[in-house]
Amino acid sequence: MERSAIITGSSSGLGLEITKFLIESGYTVFGGSRSGTEYEHENFYDVELDITSEESVAEFFETVREFTPTINLAINNAGICEMAPLSETTLEQFESHLATNTVGPFLLFKHLESFLIQNETHIISILSTAAQYGYPNVSAYNASKFGQLGMISSLKKEWKDYKIRFTNLFPGAIDTPLWDKVGTKFSRDKMLKINEFMSVFGFVVNAPSTIQFPELTFLHREGFLE
Repeated sequence: MERSAIITGSSSGLGLEITKFLIESGYTVFGGSRSGTEYEHENFYDVELDITSEESVAEFFETVREFTPTINLAINNAGICEMAPLSETTLEQFESHLATNTVGPFLLFKHLESFLIQNETHIISILSTAAQYGYPNVSAYNASKFGQLGMISSLKKEWKDYKIRFTNLFPGAIDTPLWDKVGTKFSRDKMLKINEFMSVFGFVVNAPSTIQFPELTFLHREGFLE
């Protein structure tokens, strides 16, 4: 049976690796991103998406509906992270984090509902330990991720009659190109590698549908970065 998946932030880094994994696992994947990707596959649809715009999100799902009326797997992955002390964080930066990391998932879920499959759809959110644990110098990121988690906690109760699965993944820092832009002093040797993240992700995706992982925290054995 053909299975359909959507993923936000599919153009690079973790999102691209997840996309490739899902393709290899037999899914037809609809990837949404602003920049697009050079990756090509007959079962991959690279769709323009600005997760902060409701018009763009609606158009993304209109495109998906041209190919399928239902979604088996939804990956809530798109996000931004910038580091700065609160005193040096501008209002624009703070609002940008909320727009992408909190409002974006809100819009995603709002337009996803009509695609849900009773007892079947699995929603996986890549949240980060920053949704559970306060880090210094990332107040905007922390606030946006805590907000996203609160929204999902509410949504799970609203959608309980669908009897679908929600999985919130809380990985520690992952060594992706994101850190090239952040300019962090942290040792990348103490971060999870993408293949390590993918081993956990694959375990969750491929687990029997009778099993759920509501929340899963995992990080490098060195512990939290600070």
